[in-house]
Amino acid sequence: MPRAAIVVNPSKVDLRVLRNTVAAEEDRSGWAPTTWFETAASDDGRAAATDALASAPDVVLVVGGDGTLRVAAEVLQGSGVPLAVLPVGTGNLYARNLRIPLNDVAGSVRAAFSGTDRPVDLAFAELTDPQGTTTRHAFLVMAGIGLDANMAANTNARLKKRFGWLAYSDPIMRSVIGNRQIDLRYRLDDGDTRTMRAHTVIVGNCGTLTAGVLLLPAAKPDDGVLDAVAFRPGRTVGWAGVGYGLSLNRFFHRTGFGRFLSWLIPATRTLRYTSARVLDLELDQPEQVQLDGDPFGTVVAVRLTVDHGGLTIRVGPSR
Repeated sequence: MPRAAIVVNPSKVDLRVLRNTVAAEEDRSGWAPTTWFETAASDDGRAAATDALASAPDVVLVVGGDGTLRVAAEVLQGSGVPLAVLPVGTGNLYARNLRIPLNDVAGSVRAAFSGTDRPVDLAFAELTDPQGTTTRHAFLVMAGIGLDANMAANTNARLKKRFGWLAYSDPIMRSVIGNRQIDLRYRLDDGDTRTMRAHTVIVGNCGTLTAGVLLLPAAKPDDGVLDAVAFRPGRTVGWAGVGYGLSLNRFFHRTGFGRFLSWLIPATRTLRYTSARVLDLELDQPEQVQLDGDPFGTVVAVRLTVDHGGLTIRVGPSR
């Protein structure tokens, strides 16, 4: 009989409801009793995900936010065991990009037991800190240096939990007003090294942010390529161009009329886009970095790569 394993952050969901829903789905689908692995406050979920994989399940259902999902995906990379998602919490950017319903316990459990499997990419960041130590971490959505990382590092956790995206308003305003630029060198794949000054650099496996903002129009979670954008507002007034570009991205890239108009209306120069399978960044000064919304300290160099089809996601039949 097939059997599922569940990695769950117990603080994010009503366990009684979840267990009852899983038991009902087991009976309906003819699966063996599910094995349960709870994340601990002292661990980022890696121990629970590792134990879940070691139990040889037919699917691992991850119940939590982007952080728990990111760690579980790193553990499951290349295993062939599909990962199903029950997104709970405030962000859930990966679920939003894959159009997985949020906080839908019954739907997510049903998808884990009877959904379809989809190969997707898993991105990796090799982070070198100021002391020269390099560590490697997976990410599913985006990696960021600049404003993106400052928001992750400096936003009050309690405000984020209570107010969601609105909690980022203070660090955003501080960053816009300060308008501090980053000097860096970058290389795409095997190309030449180039220099650039930017306010923020974001590299993504997915393109959509909270509130439906389309940041990386060409990004797809399964195309084997990472997409990148550099915010280059110049003077403070240049932020109007950044806002203009972000607010119209979805219209220009997701509607037929918008794609027609994009040929006639010049693109803003404050947003510079590119893509690569390997992206190397070297910074003149240590800068903060974030992966899928979690801060990872300061770095002086970053190498970003992608494992094409390195992860299998199980989604609902209609997705």
